Amino acid sequence: MEEGFIHLGPYSRTLTHTRFSITLRSELGEYHSLILFRLSSANHNESENINDVAYKQLYAMEAACPHLGADMSHADIEEYCGDDGEEPSTVIVCPWHRYDFDLATGKSDTGLRACVYEVRVRQPETAGEAEVWVEAPQGGTGWHLVDLRPVSEDFADPPPNPADEVTPLAPPRVIEPSAPLEPVVPEVDPPTTLVEWAVLILNTPHPTLKVERTRHAVKLFQTGELKSIGHKLKNAPKPPDLPPRDEAYINHMSYSQKASGRKSKGATLHALANIEQWAIDLSWDIIARYGPTNQDLPHAFFSDWARIALDESKHFTLLTKRLAEISPGTPYGSLAVRAGIWESAQATFHSLLSRLAIIHLVHEARGLDVNPATVEKFRRTGDTDSVAILEIIHMDEVTHVTAGHRWFSWICKNKGIDPVQTFREEVRRGWRGDIRGPFNEKDRAKAGMTKEFYADLKGEMGDASKVAIGYE
Repeated sequence: MEEGFIHLGPYSRTLTHTRFSITLRSELGEYHSLILFRLSSANHNESENINDVAYKQLYAMEAACPHLGADMSHADIEEYCGDDGEEPSTVIVCPWHRYDFDLATGKSDTGLRACVYEVRVRQPETAGEAEVWVEAPQGGTGWHLVDLRPVSEDFADPPPNPADEVTPLAPPRVIEPSAPLEPVVPEVDPPTTLVEWAVLILNTPHPTLKVERTRHAVKLFQTGELKSIGHKLKNAPKPPDLPPRDEAYINHMSYSQKASGRKSKGATLHALANIEQWAIDLSWDIIARYGPTNQDLPHAFFSDWARIALDESKHFTLLTKRLAEISPGTPYGSLAVRAGIWESAQATFHSLLSRLAIIHLVHEARGLDVNPATVEKFRRTGDTDSVAILEIIHMDEVTHVTAGHRWFSWICKNKGIDPVQTFREEVRRGWRGDIRGPFNEKDRAKAGMTKEFYADLKGEMGDASKVAIGYE
């Protein structure tokens, strides 16, 4: 064990991508985000000291630019040759305002300095694989790794080796929309801020176009082409109370389960895809609805929810594609479309704390509880392709609950209130009935949801608080 360092895992794990997003949490629930950069994919020479690999290849830097807090996960990497005898160096260039920082020292010609963290690679004394460690942040105690995930979007990584190239996913087979699809970028008054994109996507009825616009907007934001969040503008657009759905996808026909008492695999995938479509909307809604009324939120808040919107779009596409493969007679939209989760979202419109508690720390945490059983159901049928998709979704959802816990805790800290007691009070006011197990304690704890949050918890919101919605 490296004192003052955090274990990231085996060295081979860092060879799959050029950069990784690292989320750390202290024993007091404080969060810290880093980016791990790998400059070379070449394996080290066997005669070379394994720790020299870290100094040549692996670098860690804070994830937020010290200028205005922009996300650095998609920063450009440039070589600086040096002038007048200066040593050559590698710099990271923020995609928003082109501030550059030395990857090894964090120094910038602007006078700003980014925090950098030493990376060590250690070969065990006995046989075994080399392990990677990163320096712990200053302040706080008991830091540990919450999540290490590749920044895997194609605009962040170099083109893959043709020998390893995987055939891209085909578009999901869905029923025909009632009207032709609009262009991804509107020809008239295209969005110029993240909030404008969020409202446009929320008002996009067709799910495929919603996915395409999400991918486009997040790419613009992460690469710095979209340089304004827009939540501090007086004329920021308002999100809809209920995101519309294309008429071709609103099916009021109830699905009977009397024959077997269980949903078919196709019906299960259809239901999960429907949840993911609402999850895309919820990710954009938290940006558009609460950003303008919580102007102290940092850039990282918007980066997190834009990333989650991208994840939910990926999940929707994977599920609808798989649904078309195993149940071609029931493409997405051919079964009932329900909106129960949006009912809960409407009940939280008044408060960001309430939204984070009810949607992201109750609904989504409940997903962590039930997902393993769903995966096992498909595993028993031998459907390994569906299992692989559902496991990807589950791993991503752990990080989504983590984001909910991170920002709930951040707001509580700023207000000087206890996060556990505040959460329990929000659930008491904004939830109906018991929060029942069985609980996936391991993954809940990984996301920050320890037992003290949810043990013996009950909501007391009455039926009179129920909000009517348009889809059932």
